[in-house]
Amino acid sequence: MPPQFPTALLLTRQLPRLPLPSSPRALRLPPPSPTPLLRRRLIRRPLLRGMASAAAAGGEAPAAPVEAPPAGEGGRRPRLTLEELAWDNSFVRELPGDPRSDAIPREVLHACYTKVSPSAQVDNPKLVAWSDSVADILDLDHKDSWFERPDFPHLFSGATPLVGSLPYAQCYGGHQFGVWAGQLGDGRAITLGEVLNSRGERWELQLKGCGKTPYSRFADGLAVLRSSIREFLCSEAMHGLGIPTTRALCLVETGKSVVRDMFYDGNAKAEPGAIVCRVAQSFLRFGSYQIHASRGKEDLEIVRRLADYTIRHHYPHLENMKKSEGLSFEAAMGESPAIDLTSNKYAAWAVEVAERTAYLIARWQGVGFTHGVLNTDNMSVLGLTIDYGPFGFLDAFDPSYTPNTTDLPGKRYCFANQPDVGLWNIAQFTGPLSSAELISKDEANYVMERYGTKFMDEYQSIMTRKLGLAKYNKQLISKLLNNLAVDKVDYTNFFRLLSNVKADPGIPESELLVPLKAALLDIGKERKEAWISWVQTYIEELVESGISDEERKAAMNSVNPKYILRNYLCQSAIDAAEQGDYEEVRRLLKVMQHPYDDQPGMEKYARLPPAWAYRPGVCMLSCSS
Repeated sequence: MPPQFPTALLLTRQLPRLPLPSSPRALRLPPPSPTPLLRRRLIRRPLLRGMASAAAAGGEAPAAPVEAPPAGEGGRRPRLTLEELAWDNSFVRELPGDPRSDAIPREVLHACYTKVSPSAQVDNPKLVAWSDSVADILDLDHKDSWFERPDFPHLFSGATPLVGSLPYAQCYGGHQFGVWAGQLGDGRAITLGEVLNSRGERWELQLKGCGKTPYSRFADGLAVLRSSIREFLCSEAMHGLGIPTTRALCLVETGKSVVRDMFYDGNAKAEPGAIVCRVAQSFLRFGSYQIHASRGKEDLEIVRRLADYTIRHHYPHLENMKKSEGLSFEAAMGESPAIDLTSNKYAAWAVEVAERTAYLIARWQGVGFTHGVLNTDNMSVLGLTIDYGPFGFLDAFDPSYTPNTTDLPGKRYCFANQPDVGLWNIAQFTGPLSSAELISKDEANYVMERYGTKFMDEYQSIMTRKLGLAKYNKQLISKLLNNLAVDKVDYTNFFRLLSNVKADPGIPESELLVPLKAALLDIGKERKEAWISWVQTYIEELVESGISDEERKAAMNSVNPKYILRNYLCQSAIDAAEQGDYEEVRRLLKVMQHPYDDQPGMEKYARLPPAWAYRPGVCMLSCSS
């Protein structure tokens, strides 16, 4: 009998107990019974807002911010030069900052940020790649050929300041591999400021790898080309997959070398340096709130101010809640008083953060993405995928897969553990809010319950759509996941091929596996019989749904990508770029922007990894970047 494993157990709402450090809260997902952990009286479920990476931006700040550019004629969006960007600096304007502006590593107290400028040295910097779709978000004019400007690499390496920017590094802390690490912060990322576009959206521009900050500790604040290419490409690939993510405007090679010990084995070497310009509506993390709560009562007011700032700009619909706005919800908890989210904006906000996080991780599971470093300082408060380090997409389906060499001993952050880790991290996020008396203990427990409910709802919906079913079938999906794990079947290619199976119960047994032949490699007689049995049951389910083969295939291909950013594809682009050839980076970007399309002529990017892809540094990576 095939072994059970965590991902299959998710479908029964019985998550395995992750070996995490003890916590004051019980971290359990809801049981399978209709009654969840908290007995609920549902009036109307809160609405999830802004799930996509281009979610609507927050409201205006109390102190008059810069006005957004007006829309063009006929409602068309204006097209701007870099000099015309509408910069705003609400984070610096509205929150307490460090009185010092030097980059000397130190503990920064009672502050959310430190004003510090990029300091990375450059020598004839070159533009490696750029994203037109991110330029569109910022209203940048393509006709202006902004990326062809001779000063562009200097501007986006930080060597030449962008007019209107007000650079700063953010202060935050975090749990790393389950252990509180204290102050962390932007050790090599500097936010240039916020740009308001013609739709009133607020977008932060951040340079990663542009020099030291007070949060650099013993590091140099720089980044190498290989890790920067990976971050740039995966940011845009995840957006192409429809998964909430930070974005990347451009990637610049600095022309200077950076010394790194990739495997932490004492064999450091010089590598090309690079800087990526990341773009997001906010780079606030769970750790942004944790650090202030960890410093005692004196800084709890900063937790409140930071929460107010976040709600005002990024969750404005929670500012003046009314029961008529679709946000009324009460939850009765035994003898405890009912929770009414409309009476506490902080509780409503925490619930939405939890639901966005659950939605995000369910989407990761759907495409086989493993983040690799799910520390609380790498968890976005907007529910975005953030901080692309040693990530990896599943090739052969292995629930215990981790792409991070540092994670190998305990596999805390392996693919199957991501949902449970997400819940643990949400518990850490509610801690500062409870300490600052923004939410009650009952509200904190309810936040975690909503995470579990949202995750299961989304995950079951995703898997149902991946199989083209009319309704969720736990047994069918659990059996499939076990089969995939036993035979180490390629996760992406299998689901793409599955849409070719016809809803015809008359297909001879000898032909049942023909549509899946390219994915079911080297299976023996016993395993072939197991697959035939599964396909027969699957076809019965398809027949019962009554959906035509053509309609189902189109629907399945819209949720099962043909192309994912496999690590070996990244490495091929990196190898070429390190020799001065950036074309493979740019070509790979274009393919990953449309992962659900067939893209004739690009089939090689959907191939299984070659043998060399399993060498260290390709299939698995360290945090050295």
